[in-house]
Amino acid sequence: MRDTHGVGQGVVEGRRSLLHDPADDVYLVGNINGNPTATDNNGFISRLSPAGRVQDLRWIAGGSGGVTLHAPKGMAIAGDVLYVADITAVRLFDRRTGRARGSISIPGSTFLNDVAAGPDGTVYVTDSGLKPDFSPSGTDAVYRLAGGRAEPVAKSPDLHAPNGVAVLREGVLVVVTFTPQGETYQLTADGRKQAVRTLPAGQLDGVVVLPGGELLVSSWAASAIFRVGTTGQAEQVIRGVKAPADIGYDARRRRVLIPLFRDNQVRIQPLP
Repeated sequence: MRDTHGVGQGVVEGRRSLLHDPADDVYLVGNINGNPTATDNNGFISRLSPAGRVQDLRWIAGGSGGVTLHAPKGMAIAGDVLYVADITAVRLFDRRTGRARGSISIPGSTFLNDVAAGPDGTVYVTDSGLKPDFSPSGTDAVYRLAGGRAEPVAKSPDLHAPNGVAVLREGVLVVVTFTPQGETYQLTADGRKQAVRTLPAGQLDGVVVLPGGELLVSSWAASAIFRVGTTGQAEQVIRGVKAPADIGYDARRRRVLIPLFRDNQVRIQPLP
């Protein structure tokens, strides 16, 4: 496809997430730059143009300008604030300037992973419940951020290592898990799991809600992106993407933004 292109090695390092900021029409890339559980303050966020050109490699960088950023994972924008999951805290930055605007620590969390923002500005974050050796910690949770604090929507090992999260509709989240079974489910505002399903392959990472309610879900096991219909039917729409992490979506251009975790690359591909 003519619109398919990538950003190669040496440009992004251990990139974990991709987000389109439609207001500035820029792609944001979260780069872990090392161990995903190390508090080494060397993570950074890059800005890419929609053409795939690097505008600012270290737009936000741990250890620079008073910024603390260890291992950035999922990102979301609510208003003028960029929220970034960072191990046991959510970092806040000005979405236009990148200036640090504080952080929200989540005591008892171990592996904050993805972030989602609803139309009302409410922000959610998952804790995949993993120790530094990636064994279960039992802290599996989905949190709601409000008033500078985090409160659990649900907290239980029964959440099965929640990874990607997105707002499906008001009061309902969709969560995908990194389990071998490929479990997905909806989570209500009062923390109830519903519509539990499994996809054809597991190790699910990122999830995006498309207009109309369909989902895009990345799968490490399948090296693919699935489109999931509103009744749960799933088909591979993008193949051959190894370790596709926390995907983004450019609705203006109908593009899927795919960070390839193991290849240190970004794939920008039109949605078939």
